[in-house]
Amino acid sequence: MSKTVEFYFDLGSPASYLAWTQLPLICADTGGQLVYRPMLLGGVFKATGNASPASIPAKGRYMTQDLQRFAARYQVPLRFSAHFPINTLPLMRMVTGVQMRDPERFLTLLDCLFSALWVRGLNLGDPAVVQETVEAEGFDAQALQALVLDETVKQQLKENTEQALQRGVFGAPSLFVDDVLYFGQDRLDFVREALSRA
Repeated sequence: MSKTVEFYFDLGSPASYLAWTQLPLICADTGGQLVYRPMLLGGVFKATGNASPASIPAKGRYMTQDLQRFAARYQVPLRFSAHFPINTLPLMRMVTGVQMRDPERFLTLLDCLFSALWVRGLNLGDPAVVQETVEAEGFDAQALQALVLDETVKQQLKENTEQALQRGVFGAPSLFVDDVLYFGQDRLDFVREALSRA
């Protein structure tokens, strides 16, 4: 029986982006099942007292260099927008809403938004840029905006975030295999090992 890796992520996290580029490959190699768990990283930070590495200048500079090293290793692009960090609440509600209501298009939206943020370096904090980006992928921007305001979607994202906190999550990406937490895209080798174990 195949194992599952649960991927708690926020689109605004560059480390989540890097993990997203690798997890489908790891699951294909190991026969693992990938389960996406959108959460609000800002809510996790607030609840745990954690903060973005970017809030500490020296750590932020190091993190940026280190993430570029991993991007080179993975052979994927990584571009930081001049607008980083942005408020991802509307984006995470969109993702959560599509996962709930139109799951067959969930991965398409995820690809669209992760790529816009971390490949193209777009300012997805600007609603006009978001509209243009999603419409270019064939999404109805008004329908996605309705999901942002939908109370059921808001509640689901809150529940995802609260569940993450209850499981010990303090940042993104956070990955669970057999209910064991692995934090950070730089721990994907441990995730691969855990998925490979019978």
